[in-house]
Parts: sequence; structure tokens; C-alpha cells
Amino acid sequence: MNTNNTVRVAAASKSALVVLGCLVMAGCQGSQSQSQMLASHDYRLRHPIVITEEPETLDLPIGRNTRRLYGPVEDTITAFAVNSRRKGDGAVEILVPSGGANESAVHAISGDIRAALQRGGLGRSQISTRTYAVNDRAADAPIRLSYARMQATAGSCGSWPRNIGGSGFGENTEYENFGCATQSNLAAMVENPSDLLTPRAMTPADQARRAVVIENYRKGDVTAGDYQEGVGAQVSE
Repeated sequence: MNTNNTVRVAAASKSALVVLGCLVMAGCQGSQSQSQMLASHDYRLRHPIVITEEPETLDLPIGRNTRRLYGPVEDTITAFAVNSRRKGDGAVEILVPSGGANESAVHAISGDIRAALQRGGLGRSQISTRTYAVNDRAADAPIRLSYARMQATAGSCGSWPRNIGGSGFGENTEYENFGCATQSNLAAMVENPSDLLTPRAMTPADQARRAVVIENYRKGDVTAGDYQEGVGAQVSE
């Protein structure tokens, strides 16, 4: 065998391996950069759900001739107090207008508002009153009830800085407004926003049911519930 030919073949093979290695590394780098780009454009990062403490308010329109609250309004105030205990810290602030045309009516029903809040489970120390100035003396300014609660928001939607049908989208990534509506709907549907931060604590076990199961186990009886297949099911004809 010719030694020169062997050397040339070996050199060619080595060059081919070097070229192949470069191509593989370039492909890996390209794949990695694409993954990083996709991760940076994730809609959960672009439109994150933020947990903040915001005021929950209830505005009560008070006419200048009003001297007492009627049933439906009182029930609404009582429900607001219940929600303040369930969703907030149970402290409600009454914002009373000062300087409006209905100022006399506001002072007349302030006691009824406090009584309705107390029927919702609030103590006297949990109800505070603060006034706010009304610039228009001819206006019937509302009384506002407020308490702090934890809320989940995803920011405002509608960002369209670029035309999604135009150029600049060859990188195969989502447009800026992608996922915003989904995130906003999820934030609005969560009944307790703190569930997005950490799971709730487990509730205590049912001691009565546990005693029944253990007693059946000692007797050798079936510990599962009695289930009969097909009972209660009916197919319409």
C-alpha cells in the first residue's frame, strides 16, 4: 500500500471530522439560542400574574332627602362586611363626603351603616370613619365603604407594537399581546389569590368517619363505601 495515499486519506478523514464537529456545535448553539429566545418570549413572563393588596370599595348613592336606609341597601352593606372578614382583614373604613348638598342626609344614615356592618360580624373597633372634601356643593356625593384585600392582576392588554402579519417574526415567537387575555381571565377567576402563592393548609380529618372505618376494619367488614353500579342511572329513550 502507498504510504502517501494513506497519509492523504487520513488527513482528509481528519478534516471531515473537524468540519462535522463544527457543524454539530453550530447546530447545538443554534438550538440553544432558539430555546433561550422562546423562553424569554414566554407569555407567563411577559404577562405575569401579580398579587397585590388593593382596596375593595362599595359606593352608596345618598340622596339629599334620605334619612334612613332601606332593606336591600342594608343587606348589601352587611354582605360587604362579611366579605371583608372572609377576603380581607375585617376592617372597614367609611369615607363620608363633606361639603356636598346631601351632607345632612349622610350624617343621618351614618348610624344605620355602622349597624349594618356590625350585623355582618364587625366589631366597633373594626369600623373607622374618614371624610373627604366635595368640590361641588350642589352634588350628592356617595358614601364609600372600603377594605383592603389581596387581588390578582395581570396588567392591561392590547399591546400591538408590530404588525403580526409583517416582517420580523421569522424567529417563530409569540406576538406581544399573546396570552394576556388568558392570564387576565385566570387572575379574575381565582377566588382566593393567595392560592397562587402557596397551597392552603389541610383541613382536620373527619374523626367520626375515621372511627367508623377503623371499627369496620376490626370487624373484618368492608371499609369502602357501598356503591352499586347502574343505580340511579337512566338512559333516555
